[in-house]
Amino acid sequence: MRERFNRLDAGVRYMLFASLMFACMGVFAKLLSHTMPSLEVVFFRNVFGVAIVAATLLKKPMRHRGGKPWLLFFRGLMGFLALLAFFYNIAHIPLGDAMTYSKSSPIFTALFAWLFLHEKMGVKGWVALFIGFAGIVFIAKPSGMMLDKTAWLGIFSGVGAALAYTAVRELKRYYDTRAIVLSFMGIGTIGPLLLMAITPYVKMPELDMVFGEFVMPGGIAWLYVVLMGLFATLAQLYMTKAYGVTKAGIVGAVSYSNILFSIALGLLIGDPFPDPMTWVGIAFVVIAGIAVASK
Repeated sequence: MRERFNRLDAGVRYMLFASLMFACMGVFAKLLSHTMPSLEVVFFRNVFGVAIVAATLLKKPMRHRGGKPWLLFFRGLMGFLALLAFFYNIAHIPLGDAMTYSKSSPIFTALFAWLFLHEKMGVKGWVALFIGFAGIVFIAKPSGMMLDKTAWLGIFSGVGAALAYTAVRELKRYYDTRAIVLSFMGIGTIGPLLLMAITPYVKMPELDMVFGEFVMPGGIAWLYVVLMGLFATLAQLYMTKAYGVTKAGIVGAVSYSNILFSIALGLLIGDPFPDPMTWVGIAFVVIAGIAVASK
């Protein structure tokens, strides 16, 4: 019994630390967005990860049967686009709001798993989906029936991540985990380079979330790049450790502490304090996410 408690305690601590690291990553992504486009921030976020994963391949080559290249590409593309939408929102709305939109992904994952993988939903799952969607509406605060750009991108950051996670469930049967991670980080590195290369020839300011000209970091910006990559890597490492020692439902519930960390750190860098409607939306998304994770 004591050993089980210690394992649970370690998993909770690991996930709390991972959530704090994710929030810190968001802070430095937001600071970098003051001097460079979101597309470039995504590039630096991913190139750091590619270097780390590539280093592990030198020590232990990948071994897998493969056979699903298009699904692997789809996973990488959806992950990249979701991250791009997420980082754009980090630059333009409070950090806590951007994180909450992103944390809606388990809600959409449950829906897509029901649609594409034929997993059972149940009454509890459908109620959770309804609560989660209501929470998104409270955060987005639509004017009439219209949502602004950041609201749509926030929803897409959750939807895109959910599609990527749904693909991962299938891909794990065919590929080394590092191959799946590289499909995301590789596209997330090459994609921004290609988009930045064609940006000078594209005159569509409404698509500023997709295009952006490269800005060479200078001075403290390089420190922000390194810290963003470091915190992102620590977050991934400790999240993985948490799932390794504690039940997924418990770890998933604790992961929502990321929102509170993001709100607190966002306040330190100038974000406004969330209004009551936003708090209600955050609560709904958290309740729905926990319910879906534990169903």
